[in-house]
Amino acid sequence: MILYRPVGTRELELIRESDCRRFPPRLPEQPIFYPVLNEKYAVEIASGWNTKYNDDHKGYVTKFEVDDGYCSQFEVHQVGGEHHKELWIPAERLEEFNGHIIGRIEVISEFSA
Repeated sequence: MILYRPVGTRELELIRESDCRRFPPRLPEQPIFYPVLNEKYAVEIASGWNTKYNDDHKGYVTKFEVDDGYCSQFEVHQVGGEHHKELWIPAERLEEFNGHIIGRIEVISEFSA
C-alpha cells in the first residue's frame, strides 16, 4: 500500500536520522499516527496546515510503501471530503508499523509560506 504523510521540518529531521526508514515516536498527546491514502490530501495538509503552524513555516509530503497484508488490519477513516482518508495506527504500534515499511520514506513535495 502506498501511503503519504505530511510532516514539518522537525519530524523530517527525525525521519532522516533513521536513514529514511522509520517515523519517530508520537508525543504523549498524539495517540494516533495517521498516514493518508492519497497525495492530494497530504498536499493540502502540508501546504495549508504545516506552513501556517510550524515555527519555520515549512511543510513536506512524504511517500512510502507498507506491506498490504499488514495494513489491512487497520481501519480507513474518512475525515472530511471524499479524498480525506487516513489509516489510523495506534501510537503504541508505530514501531511495529515502521517494521513493515518497504524501502525508504521519500520526500515528494516541499512547501513554505
